[in-house]
Amino acid sequence: MGANWVPDLSQSGKSKYKALANAIRDAVANDLLSSGDRLPPVRELAYQMSVTPGTVARAYSVLTEEGVLSAGVGRGTFVAEAATRSDPSHEWPQMLSLRSPLLPDMGQGDMIRDAMRKTADNIGGRDLLSYPTRAMDLPLRRALRRWMSDLPIGAFTAEELVLTHGAQNAITTVMQTVLTGPEPVVAVEDLTYTGFRRAAALCRARVVSVQTDEEGPVVAHLEKLVREEGVQLFCTSSEVNNPTVRFTSARRRQEIAKLARRLGLHVLDDDCYSIGNHTAESYYSLLPELGWYVSSLSKALSPALRVGYVLAPKAYVPDLERTAHFSSFGLAPPLTDLALRFMEDQRLLTVAAKVRARVNDLVRVAVNHLGGYDVAWNEDVPLLWLRLPYGWRTAQFVHAAENSGVLVRSAEEFTLRDGNPPHAVRIAVNGMVDPECFEDGIIRLVKLLDNPREEIGV
Repeated sequence: MGANWVPDLSQSGKSKYKALANAIRDAVANDLLSSGDRLPPVRELAYQMSVTPGTVARAYSVLTEEGVLSAGVGRGTFVAEAATRSDPSHEWPQMLSLRSPLLPDMGQGDMIRDAMRKTADNIGGRDLLSYPTRAMDLPLRRALRRWMSDLPIGAFTAEELVLTHGAQNAITTVMQTVLTGPEPVVAVEDLTYTGFRRAAALCRARVVSVQTDEEGPVVAHLEKLVREEGVQLFCTSSEVNNPTVRFTSARRRQEIAKLARRLGLHVLDDDCYSIGNHTAESYYSLLPELGWYVSSLSKALSPALRVGYVLAPKAYVPDLERTAHFSSFGLAPPLTDLALRFMEDQRLLTVAAKVRARVNDLVRVAVNHLGGYDVAWNEDVPLLWLRLPYGWRTAQFVHAAENSGVLVRSAEEFTLRDGNPPHAVRIAVNGMVDPECFEDGIIRLVKLLDNPREEIGV
């Protein structure tokens, strides 16, 4: 039935590609599409639905990454066999997504499966029938403390760690803890992780941006915003700025910590993207009375576990605990037990090193092709920041890349609405596809960069 199947999106309020992806998922779940069914070619389905080919290709790409569909050059797109739907590795999707980092499976998948089996066989009945408590997750906090032992974040104990449902939830929880008043204000860098803005919106906070230079946030401008706008919290990523891959210099961190201490400014340091050696101390170490450290297992091992953590200033640990508890009662005991078994697996450090090595390899592959252009990179970071050459505007390049079968993120996504984004794109490492497929996608981008499309609008 697949080649003749056309979804009905007339009642959907979602973006077209998301609505199409959901329609295909539903069709597979309800046996309207069966394993092995061939889906209509991209352009044919786009014509039948009156949408762009890019919309269909993007939906197919998302589902191929999820393992719902399988695709191959010259073969078409098919509903994946049920046994392989959870393992889309080494596929060649029609649309290669380089929008968000996707980790390679270097053994962590098997570790999680083993941990799930052990949890199911050994978790006590009381833990399966009780609300979570702080005491229940203490073993996991201790394991995370050991995991973080080599980081330059200062002395701390497991008692100062608060667990959350991933780092994004951690950011929101910190904001809920420290922001006060009817219209609190949060400061972010002029190019920064979009999750800071999303969390601030949930907390009804207004967001202002801080100017940056080659060393990081400009201290004088941050002070101006604190004094004139009433900024209560500054959200930053001192080790790896997302998207620019820049780190804040040790000197600049010390200057910001000194300013924050003088003005009573909280500083949230998001350290999710750093999987290698750190360049300087975190704000938690430099500013123990007002510095907050947030991270998770997502970028180093797996985002599927949804385990994040916050190191809070000692005086704020009780407040943060209450916020987390009132928000969700804490992480479910089966989840913390699973995460603990995963963290205590003897394969952990070896697998983490393999993940890091594969990311290093893929970044170097990308740089080998993009090195002739203005690209910022760090082999331990699964991101590259590409400033476009003369002749390309960001929106034009993103659209051309999509038409070439590659999805990247525009610089505009990382600025405030009234910001002034550069003509640049963020390229993320995709470790879930065949390495040659990733390299092929980079080569397609290079071909575009080499041939800007000159247009005159009238």
